[in-house]
Amino acid sequence: MTVESEGGAGGWFGFAGHKAAAVNKRQDKRQDKRQDPGASEAAARPLPRRRRRWRSPLTRRILTINVLVLLIPVLGLLHLDQYRQSLIAAELDALRIQGRAFSLSLGSTAVVATQVGDERLLPEVTRNLMRVLLVDTGVRARIFARSGELLADSFVLSGPGGKVQVMALPPEQKSGLSLLGVLYEAVLKWVPGKDNFPIYREDRVQKAVHYEEVGGALAGESPGMVRVDRQGRLVLSIAVPVQRYRQVLGALMLSKDGADVDAAVDDRRRDILIVCGLAFAVTVLLSFYLAGTIARPIRRLAQAADLVRYGKGRQFEIPDFRRRGDEIGDLSDALRSMTEALWTRMDAIEAFAADVSHEIKNPLTSLRSAVETVARVEDPDQQRRLMSIILDDVHRLDRLISDISDASRLDAELSRAQTESIDVGELLRALVSLHETVDNEHGPRFVLEMLDHQNLRVPGLEDRLGQVFRNLITNAITFSPPDGQIRLAAQRQGDEIEVSVCDDGPGIPEGKLEAVFERFYTERPAGEKFGTHSGLGLSISKQIVEAHNGTIEAENRCDRDGEVLGACFVVTLPAEESGV
Repeated sequence: MTVESEGGAGGWFGFAGHKAAAVNKRQDKRQDKRQDPGASEAAARPLPRRRRRWRSPLTRRILTINVLVLLIPVLGLLHLDQYRQSLIAAELDALRIQGRAFSLSLGSTAVVATQVGDERLLPEVTRNLMRVLLVDTGVRARIFARSGELLADSFVLSGPGGKVQVMALPPEQKSGLSLLGVLYEAVLKWVPGKDNFPIYREDRVQKAVHYEEVGGALAGESPGMVRVDRQGRLVLSIAVPVQRYRQVLGALMLSKDGADVDAAVDDRRRDILIVCGLAFAVTVLLSFYLAGTIARPIRRLAQAADLVRYGKGRQFEIPDFRRRGDEIGDLSDALRSMTEALWTRMDAIEAFAADVSHEIKNPLTSLRSAVETVARVEDPDQQRRLMSIILDDVHRLDRLISDISDASRLDAELSRAQTESIDVGELLRALVSLHETVDNEHGPRFVLEMLDHQNLRVPGLEDRLGQVFRNLITNAITFSPPDGQIRLAAQRQGDEIEVSVCDDGPGIPEGKLEAVFERFYTERPAGEKFGTHSGLGLSISKQIVEAHNGTIEAENRCDRDGEVLGACFVVTLPAEESGV
């Protein structure tokens, strides 16, 4: 059987009918571009400058986010307010326990009864007892009488020369701070944690009314107070009543500085800062590593894409990162596939242009010869024959240009159009009914084989799929004998719908089962008028089917002895997902 690709729209991706000529023309075009200094203006444009690694916005964002995530809990830990308050509470409890033990000793040993029966504290005994109990404790004790006067102060010593005031030395000033120490002090200035404690003041003549906790102790309570001196250091104090037989004889006030509390908090902050510094260094390094594993390959992909876009020739290619097994590998694979598709399309466009040029030249040459000859011929019969040739060539050009125009916009239409659910069975029934009505008397008989219970729906474009089946049916009618039979079958096989169109014609020549789908390939039955068909029908049918993620194949039907009984075209399309 001789087969022709019946009219319709062609495609961009088929193989050229004259591939050698197309390749030569592509090489000639590239040679012309190299010789033309004004050609390829886009390729002459300079490549855009790429950001350096350290200026990468992606690197900065990753680093900023990771550092912020690290600093938020660190700054919260540096506050340490609860830890500081717990230390202060523990110090006050220790002072309170110490004060109660001291007050019991005072109540049992430093109290004397007067002539009128009243009891009072003896200042001298009290001072001696303070020196014994408070030696090397760093705690200051002051005893106030019930009248509010100061009876004894452990920081005031009596000697031959009179009273001596003992003053606590200020903490040792740090000299020659290292860079880490300077940074630590700078950070502490920004870290909250100093509560709004009242200022500690000490008058020259001290009385009970000057200290709130002492007033509470004279009332029988044991309050504590936290103050800060003018240098910002904590001053912790408690006051307990001095009693004898539940009678309040005075108040004992114990106080000490909060150097231990501040030192403990500073040590904890220092440990946090050290851990923070190590974590910060690790975070920065890991951020740069993470950014490098993301930004560096993306930067290489972008540079390669620019080289492919602006460079000349195909010596540049997209780096292959598919071994990474992540999204960047997927991006690399997609860019490589896209680049290959673009080169393939450019080759297809060049081949298509070469094929079109070759196919149009034939009727144009014939038309030109006929026009030049008809002007010189005077015989009316020869003029009529020449005019008939001119008319045939014009019709041939018109059909060829129409098919080429349809082919040139097919890709765009297939990419833009929205698919719909199509019942292949109903589509085949409509086509068979149409052909039986038109060619009922002189055409071959149609046999349609389908199972009613099968769902034959596919997603696609009804007009274009109808064009495929019309091309196949028309091609079968062309090669079938008048008493022949055209069998159309549709069945579902798993997730695919298979449609076959078979005829009783002479079959497809050996070795041409693939060539029949090439553009402008034409082999017509003997006696058919030349130039009636453009040779784009089967090429277009293949393009439409492949755009629907399907396949189309040609084969010959043979009997047991290997004799060809006819041709058969099989179209396989993916079934609709919801179909059963």
